Amino acid sequence: MVEYGTYFKRELMKLNTHLKIDHNLNGNVIILKEGYAKIELQTTSIMRADEQGLVHGGFIFGAADFTAMATVNDPYVVLAKSETRFLAPVKVDESVTFEGNITQSDGRKFTVEVIGSIREKKVFVGTFYTVVLDKHVLQL
Repeated sequence: MVEYGTYFKRELMKLNTHLKIDHNLNGNVIILKEGYAKIELQTTSIMRADEQGLVHGGFIFGAADFTAMATVNDPYVVLAKSETRFLAPVKVDESVTFEGNITQSDGRKFTVEVIGSIREKKVFVGTFYTVVLDKHVLQL
C-alpha cells in the first residue's frame, strides 16, 4: 500500500490534499501527476445498500470527489459545484477506477472531468468545479 505524503512509485508526485481521508471508503491513488489523478476504489460489503449487493451511490460520488481533489492537488482545494451522472450500477467487490483531468483553469478555479469505470465500462461521469482558497475553509 502507498503511504501518503510520500512519492508514488509510478509517477513522482506527492499527494498534498485530503491527507486524512479514509482510503478504504474513498479509494487509493494509483497515479498522480500534474493535472491528472487515477484512483481505485475497491468496493466492500460496508458499502452495500441492499440484499443484492448494490453499492450506495454516495461511495461512488465520494471516490469521484476525492479524484477531483487529488487532480487539483492543493491543500486548500474545495468543491464548489458538481454535475454528475451515474451510468451503471456498481456491485460489492467490484473495483472502480476513477480518472480525473483538469479541463479548464482560471486562476484559482479548476474544472475537473472525472470518469469512473469498471474494466472498460463507464459507470460514472462528472464535472467538478473546484476553488483553491488562501487558507483552510474552516479558517475563513
